[in-house]
Amino acid sequence: MADDNKQEAPPQELDTGLDAVGQPAPAAPAAPAAQAPRDLTQLRVEKSCSRGLAGWLGQHRLSLAITSYQSGRIYLVGSDAQGRVSFFERIFERAMGVVGNAQRIYLGGLYQLWRFENVLRPNEVIHGQFDKCYVPRNAQTIGDLDIHELGIRKDGRVVFVNTKYSCLAELSPIHSFKAIWKPKFISKLAPEDRCHLNGLAMVDGEPKYVTAVCRSDSVDGWRDRRRDGGVVIDVQTDEIVCEGLSMPHSPRWHNGRLWILNAGTGHLGWIDLEKKAFVPHAFVPGFARGLGMIGNVAAVGLSKPRNQRFEGLQLDEELKKRDADPWCGVQIVSLTNGDVLNWIRFEGDITEIFDISFLPNVKNPMLIGLRTPEIRDLITFESAIPQEAVAP
Repeated sequence: MADDNKQEAPPQELDTGLDAVGQPAPAAPAAPAAQAPRDLTQLRVEKSCSRGLAGWLGQHRLSLAITSYQSGRIYLVGSDAQGRVSFFERIFERAMGVVGNAQRIYLGGLYQLWRFENVLRPNEVIHGQFDKCYVPRNAQTIGDLDIHELGIRKDGRVVFVNTKYSCLAELSPIHSFKAIWKPKFISKLAPEDRCHLNGLAMVDGEPKYVTAVCRSDSVDGWRDRRRDGGVVIDVQTDEIVCEGLSMPHSPRWHNGRLWILNAGTGHLGWIDLEKKAFVPHAFVPGFARGLGMIGNVAAVGLSKPRNQRFEGLQLDEELKKRDADPWCGVQIVSLTNGDVLNWIRFEGDITEIFDISFLPNVKNPMLIGLRTPEIRDLITFESAIPQEAVAP
């Protein structure tokens, strides 16, 4: 891209200490510990974005939540009063699935599932610029389940993809998780990541579709079937609605269609449920994982192919055919014609993105970290005490 077509990101606020407490658990197979520097605070990441991104976000009053488990970051991307893109980041070790809105964000981490609440009232700002301030209010310890994508039921319960145990799960008040569904081809719940169950699509507030890299019922069996073993499964009927995919990720029900990322080929597309076939919509230059959708656009997360796990796929051929290099970043893609409307690019000590969530009606968000003075000093409350009972 030409230099005059991008905006360099302004300095961001950064937590200087790890947000995950305790000693790190062994890394799951999908993300070896050797892939990133041990001290996450020492990562050097450069950000750039398309010239029109700030205006587009501001015009539509949108922000993005982006996770990168490799760098242990959640990035909140909005627009400031000066018309610039605003990047706000915090460290949460192995940041994975993220879902959110103007009031609440859920985030999956290495061994905890986090809940953040916005404490600002309408039209209130903090630090003179941020219109949302998300505070960590709960972190339930679930252990290293290799948690992937999240969904919120209509009654508010969190559903998550428990990749290590090849199932969908909910939080349990006593145990690490409560299993609520597993594919028919998985014979038992075992910590073996057999099929690499990874993505979740909610429909009308209930889990409806999931993606898996294959139908293996053997420990780590998915690694040998990355090229064309991928399936999409209807959770409510146990039917496989599409197969022959290459490392599918991030199913989303949007505008009456089931969209997914056929990551091994580099395509955003949708599933023709009658023909049980994948219909490509747009090619994106990278391993596509993480999909946010709103209105007539999609935010697609892109990662650079990783040695062995992401190599040897059709994506390599597609990039070569287009004489293109793989990206790490986000592309905003039109659902009408597949054009890239805006983009964010990450360079340096980061090569992978995991998940993306649009935050509607949020212009410039921030998030409180666990190792900052604000976690002690920012106190808000609600009162049920009748006004007449309050002493003068």
